[in-house]
Amino acid sequence: MSGDRRVRRTRRQVREALVSLILEKGYEAVTVTDIIERADVGRSTFYAHFSGKQEVLLSNLAELAFLRRPPGGGAPGELFAFSLPMFEHVREQERLVRALLGRRGGGPVYARGEQVVADLVRADLLAAGAREQAGLDLLVVCVVGAFMGLMRAWLDGVTAASPAELDAAFRAAVTPGVRAALGPSAGCGT
Repeated sequence: MSGDRRVRRTRRQVREALVSLILEKGYEAVTVTDIIERADVGRSTFYAHFSGKQEVLLSNLAELAFLRRPPGGGAPGELFAFSLPMFEHVREQERLVRALLGRRGGGPVYARGEQVVADLVRADLLAAGAREQAGLDLLVVCVVGAFMGLMRAWLDGVTAASPAELDAAFRAAVTPGVRAALGPSAGCGT
């Protein structure tokens, strides 16, 4: 039992050390030695838990609920209902998200975030009447780009907008184009 607590504590120390180091100097500049020193663990202890810094980075994903499952929220059938809950979750987990998805974070995590948002957007567009075709892929890329651009601007300190303001800007930017692309016959909620 106490071994489990020690394992969890050690893993948490290592993950937190990586987050702090990413925020200080960026993911690419961080070495395993840096992580070991910051976490105050031995090299063999580190490697007993992780194969390298990328595994530590990816293990932090468990803390980000929106990268595991779609967040709730929004009215049934509402287009892009994930947006506000996701921006709110990002605000709640600001330090971790800033390290993982901000400009100093690791590319694999940002790519995973984009894929999660793309899956949510695609599902919303199909539910609103879009058809599987090349045009849908382009529309998904545009919507994901707008969402991730706003998130990254907030994470990088370009804007201090609230989650509600980010959501409103996202919807204002993408909804008219999405409605036009889907056509008048598609059931497109707000």
